[in-house]
Amino acid sequence: MSKKFDTITGKELMDKDLPPTRRIVERFLPQGLHILAGAPKVGKSWLTLWLCLQVAKGEPVWRLPTEKGTTLYLCLEDSLNRIQERLSVLTDEAPSNIHFATIAETINGGIITQLENFIIETPDVALNAIDTLQCIRNASGDMNAYAADYRDINLLKEITKKYNVAIILVHHLRKQGDSDVFNMISGSTGLTGGADGSYIIVNDPKNPSQRKLRAKGRDIEEVIFTLEFDKDTGIWDFISDDSDDPFSLADDKAISAVIDFIKSEINFAGTASELAEQLKITTKPNILSRRLFDNKMALENMGIKVNRLRTAERRGIILEYNPPSDDDDDDNDDKNGSDPVSESSS
Repeated sequence: MSKKFDTITGKELMDKDLPPTRRIVERFLPQGLHILAGAPKVGKSWLTLWLCLQVAKGEPVWRLPTEKGTTLYLCLEDSLNRIQERLSVLTDEAPSNIHFATIAETINGGIITQLENFIIETPDVALNAIDTLQCIRNASGDMNAYAADYRDINLLKEITKKYNVAIILVHHLRKQGDSDVFNMISGSTGLTGGADGSYIIVNDPKNPSQRKLRAKGRDIEEVIFTLEFDKDTGIWDFISDDSDDPFSLADDKAISAVIDFIKSEINFAGTASELAEQLKITTKPNILSRRLFDNKMALENMGIKVNRLRTAERRGIILEYNPPSDDDDDDNDDKNGSDPVSESSS
């Protein structure tokens, strides 16, 4: 007896109550299998660890809201000592819902079962990161490169489809350039063709200290963020959104409080703790500092300069308010469409 397709009609499909695509980071990181690639030592692992930390805490990623959930970071090229050191740079207190492992099976050797068991035992899992993809791959044997790449990606992707989670695979770029930067991801097109999304960190030709994070995928519009890695904080600071259709970064009460305060006081120089005390807000000082630098460009468009205060005795924040002229306001509106940070938001 011949097998038959298990079909669904268009009407049945349209009538079906399906859950929306899960957004781990709003408009940036949906459920699915994603590749994060960059040159060696560029800071991929720092970014991956920070993403896992932000999701575990339910805190914004460059002002984009996150869905709080358990995260798993397989740091297969690092030791727990190194991860502890990096974690202590990123945060004063790590939550209990971010998990780490330095050893895992290969794709053919059992990591699929390991991931499934972790997700089943931890129902609120949102994000899993594997650093690096190469650490869990097997020899392709008689398979050609494309077939082997596509097979490995789809075995992992089945987990994301089955459990509605995101998996990030940290990977490398080829040394040679390409007119399409996504073709620089090491391996055959079986990797990028099978993945739901590709995220790459490339040099910014206009500014050697900055990088472009470019992303595109089945459930996200292509985005281009300019970022700068801060070695003191271990965080990729947000500089600008250079996408064709820039995100409108939502405001929050802490930023609103800063805006009102500095427009009244004109200048501030001190620690994040001192600023939080002045504002009479409950936001943790390290979170307040991070939010300010995440929105540095947006605040500057409003006439508020944000810089780091570094002396031998302490580290802090310098805020200066220089009201933009009417002409500057018109220019900024033309450039941005609307202010990413709004005084009226709450």
